Amino acid sequence: QVQLVESGGGLVQPGGSARLSCVASGINFNGAEMAWYRQGPGKQREFVASIRGNNEIKYDASVNRRFTISRDNAKNTVYLQMNSLKPEDTAVYYCYNYFGRPWWGQGTQVTVSS
Repeated sequence: QVQLVESGGGLVQPGGSARLSCVASGINFNGAEMAWYRQGPGKQREFVASIRGNNEIKYDASVNRRFTISRDNAKNTVYLQMNSLKPEDTAVYYCYNYFGRPWWGQGTQVTVSS
């Protein structure tokens, strides 16, 4: 059974930073491609960033140069460092992995507001 557990969301002021964490279990994490998605109010879920086992990284253009995805294989954890946050970054952020089928975490809310 794959489990993805996110943490680190909350209320952040515009221009502020936050770091999300996702701890994975039930997969061979070292070789796994991990990703972050988000779903804003009234919007469809959208891709944010991904990182492969070889550390190949991709970002959506809307977060490039502001967000950084990284991983710690010793902790089975993938991170999303978010800087220069904007109100439009407000969303529930989900950790994602494909292992036989899509797996999603429960999501963590990030609200960017003054």
